[in-house]
Amino acid sequence: MAQGASSAGILSSAYGGSTVWQSVQTGNFTAVAGNAYPVNTTSGAITITLPASPSAGNILQFTDYAGTWGANAVTVSPNGNKINSSTANITLSISRESVAIVYIDSTQGWIAYSGFVQNPTTIPVNYLVVAGGGGGGGSAINGGAAGGGGAGGLLTGTVPLSSGVTYTVTVGGGGSGGAGGTVPTVGVNSSISGSTITTLTSTGGGYGGYWPTNASIGQPAAGGSGGGSGGQLSGTGTGAAGTSGQGFKGGNSTALSSGGTSGGGGGAGAVGVNAVSSGVAGAGGAGITSLITGTSTTYAGGGGGGMYTGGTSGAGGSGGGGAGKTGGGTGTAGTVNTGGGGGGCGATVALIGTGGAGGSGVVILSIPTANYTGTTTGSPTVTVNSTNTILTFTASGSYTA
Repeated sequence: MAQGASSAGILSSAYGGSTVWQSVQTGNFTAVAGNAYPVNTTSGAITITLPASPSAGNILQFTDYAGTWGANAVTVSPNGNKINSSTANITLSISRESVAIVYIDSTQGWIAYSGFVQNPTTIPVNYLVVAGGGGGGGSAINGGAAGGGGAGGLLTGTVPLSSGVTYTVTVGGGGSGGAGGTVPTVGVNSSISGSTITTLTSTGGGYGGYWPTNASIGQPAAGGSGGGSGGQLSGTGTGAAGTSGQGFKGGNSTALSSGGTSGGGGGAGAVGVNAVSSGVAGAGGAGITSLITGTSTTYAGGGGGGMYTGGTSGAGGSGGGGAGKTGGGTGTAGTVNTGGGGGGCGATVALIGTGGAGGSGVVILSIPTANYTGTTTGSPTVTVNSTNTILTFTASGSYTA
C-alpha cells in the first residue's frame, strides 16, 4: 500500500496523500478514489465521472497527457455530489494542466488541493493570408465589355501563437464570373483566428463591372482589391476601391465608337490598369511575391479587362490573375489558391460573354520546426524549409500550437 494513503485512497495528514498512477485514458471513464489518471484527449473531448459515494479524504489526480486539453477539453461530472459547493460539471481546458482534488464533505464536496499549469510558450509564426479573387464581369449586349475581377486581399507578417491553443484557418473561395449580363460575385474572405490573437482577415476580391443594358454599366465591386470598370459605347467608368493594406483599386473603362473597353481588376501589389482609347483593355494589377514557402511565389493578381470585338483584351496580373477575353466567350479564371481575379470579357452580335471565376485563396504558416506540434486538421500540405515547417492550407482547417 502506498505510504500516506489507505487502501480506500484516504488522504493522510501525516504524509499529504498519495495516488496510484493508472494507464492512459483515451475515452470517458469513472474515476476510482486513490488513483491518478493521465488523460489523452487527442481524439476528442472526454468526460470523467467522479465516484458516486466518496468518503472524506478521498483523493484523485488528473493530468493532461498530450497537451491537448486546450483543443479538446475534459468535463468532470460530480456524479450527484458537489465540486466547489456546486452540483454543476467543471471543465479542464488548459493544455498541460494537472490537478489533484480531495473530497471534504457534503457541503463543499470535491475541492482542488494541488495543481500545475505550464506557462504557455509563445511562438513567432510567419503567415500569409490570401482571400478568394473576385469574378470577372460578363456582357450580354453587343458593344459591351466587362471588367476584370479584383484579387483577393493579401495579409502577411508575424503573429505570436501560444502553445496548446488551437487556431482556426479559413480559406475563402473565388467569386463566380458574370454569365452574360448577370451580376458576378465577390471572393470569399480568408482568415486565421484563435483565443490569443486578433483575428487576421483578408477581404475577398471585388467583382468586375458588367454591362446589362445599353443604358448603364453594372458597377464594379470593392474588395481586397477592387474590380475593374466595364465599358460601353459611350461614357467611361471608374474602377472600384481596394482595402487599405490588402490591395488596390480596379482600372477605369473608356468608350469607343465601335464598343466598350474595360479596366483591369486591382492586384495586391498594384492598381488595375486603365483601358486606353486605342482599343486596349486594362491589364490586371500585379500581385505580391512572397518567400514564405522558401520558393519565390506571386499571389493575388487582378483579372484582365474584357474587350469588344476589334480590340485587345487585358492580360491577367502576375499572381494568378485571369486574362480578359475579346468578343464573346469566357474570360480566363483566376488560378486556384492564389486569390487571382477572374478575367472580364466582351460581347458580339452573336455571342454573349461570361466572366472568368476568381481563384480560391490560400493560408500559409511558417513555424519554427523546434516548436512544430504536428496537430492539424484540414490536411494542409507540410514541407520543411531550413529551420521552419511550412503548413499550406488550400482548404479550411486548424493548427494547435
